[in-house]
Amino acid sequence: MIHKILSGLDKLYGFRTASAHCDVPCGIYDPSTSQIAALTVIRMLDLINELAEKETLTIADQARLSRLVSQKEEHAEKVKAEVRIIWGDYFKQAQFDQVSGVNELVHSIMLQGSKCRQTIDQDNGPELLKLVNQFAEAFWQTKGVETVTATCPYPPAQLVVYPKLG
Repeated sequence: MIHKILSGLDKLYGFRTASAHCDVPCGIYDPSTSQIAALTVIRMLDLINELAEKETLTIADQARLSRLVSQKEEHAEKVKAEVRIIWGDYFKQAQFDQVSGVNELVHSIMLQGSKCRQTIDQDNGPELLKLVNQFAEAFWQTKGVETVTATCPYPPAQLVVYPKLG
């Protein structure tokens, strides 16, 4: 019913069509969400491997393992989605000209994110974060923002690239 009313009004008044480069034209892009998701993958892998050291798993341990694996996979997919959005919506020819190799880097992140979803190999998480940090550095470079690398103040206490603000 609402569609009919709006369609009728459009025929009468001829609404102008709006377009944008993304679903919500906010212009806010920040790789920090992908970095936090990568840190979560690492933390989940650490916790999964702690459980693996136990002789036997109780029902509670098995339930916890199921949740940890689910979160690991969800956050690995979140890394891929967040990077894909910035790469697809923000990066244009001007940004590609500023930082070479972004397409290959994004492809590597996609592959590494899939590895993190498919396995519980602890080496895959830090490698994902390393690639995402490289992407964050490239992103901030296109914005003309200096970066600093520091250890995040929570587990898994990994090095993260941050914009140098202030």
